[in-house]
Amino acid sequence: MNEVLPSDAQRQQPKPTDRVFRKFNRDLFNQILNELGLKIDRGGKPRTAYSLRHTYISMRLMEGTNIHQIANNCRTSVKMIEEFYASHINDRIDADAINVRRPASRRSRSVAEKPADTP
Repeated sequence: MNEVLPSDAQRQQPKPTDRVFRKFNRDLFNQILNELGLKIDRGGKPRTAYSLRHTYISMRLMEGTNIHQIANNCRTSVKMIEEFYASHINDRIDADAINVRRPASRRSRSVAEKPADTP
């Protein structure tokens, strides 16, 4: 059936805290994993949506991303990341290295240093 969408005037503007995906479709997620042969990991454990979060955090830590930025992005604490994620990959990275602030890249420094009236 044809669904009538609300006009721009009727549509509420999203708030910064609104969820991107209002409802998680677990059945669809599991169907996709099954169809791709990814439902079971190498250790024989079933993958879940939480697996994606764990992978994201672990990969960012191994890249050397600032742990405070990861915590902010994932809405968790640095303590939780150190306890449940960094401890599992400590044989691959130096835990002190992930807590160090990196200097800004040349590009972001040059943009920040450019006067506002300069094109």
